[in-house]
Amino acid sequence: MSCEILQEQVAIPVPEDGSIIDAYVARPEQPGKYPAVIVGMELYGVNAEIRDAARRVAELGYVAIAPNFYHRTLPNDSLPFGAEGRDRGFEHLHHLSRPTVIADVRAVINFIHARQDVSERTGFLGFSMGGHIAYLAATQFDIAACACFYGGWLVNTDIELSRPEPTASLTAGIAKHGGRLIYFVGELDHAVTREQREQLAAALEDAHVRHEMVVYPDTGHSFFGETRDTFHRVSRDDAWKRVQALFAEELYQDRHFSEKRS
Repeated sequence: MSCEILQEQVAIPVPEDGSIIDAYVARPEQPGKYPAVIVGMELYGVNAEIRDAARRVAELGYVAIAPNFYHRTLPNDSLPFGAEGRDRGFEHLHHLSRPTVIADVRAVINFIHARQDVSERTGFLGFSMGGHIAYLAATQFDIAACACFYGGWLVNTDIELSRPEPTASLTAGIAKHGGRLIYFVGELDHAVTREQREQLAAALEDAHVRHEMVVYPDTGHSFFGETRDTFHRVSRDDAWKRVQALFAEELYQDRHFSEKRS
């Protein structure tokens, strides 16, 4: 079920260091209270593709917020697709530490739930780097539903976000907070190998997290965005149906109402 949406840019203070997160918000035009969904950006920042994902979420009946996690080094901006944007993205990524990202997510959660149009429950939809952040957030906060698209570096310590111990080692926190997670990945994903998928699946099983791992054949990394060379429509469409069901079932406590929205 789709609806008309309203859009705005907001500024969110981070108490720990006084920085300001610039974020894009999309919400249903119809007055009321809606669950919140944080949308985690890819390496290229909060660009048109991420804003489009946020609008998709809002059209389903949620207040979607896409924070710029590069706000300390690339405020109010994003990066172009391509080799140059990718290289610059990695420069910004390596400035993200686990404590600062956790502080950012906390600030975003506090901000969004202080709004009059937001109800109690929170979801997280993250892509690639944002998928990693979504997974990390679910270990730390009451994230009822987490849709993690091809999040990398979860089982190793190759980036600051995954240090001092791999983010997957924190998986018990997802179960502690009662969250449910779906991990989406392509079988041909260069950034998430079969061995890494198996390690992640084992971590989720061992922690007794309510989860699914959905592996799409003949599909690579970044298959969700239509503007990308890696776009895979069949996989994207199936994943989006699963995301809608996940959010409807976990974020709307009135099951009858949620089924109408999905």
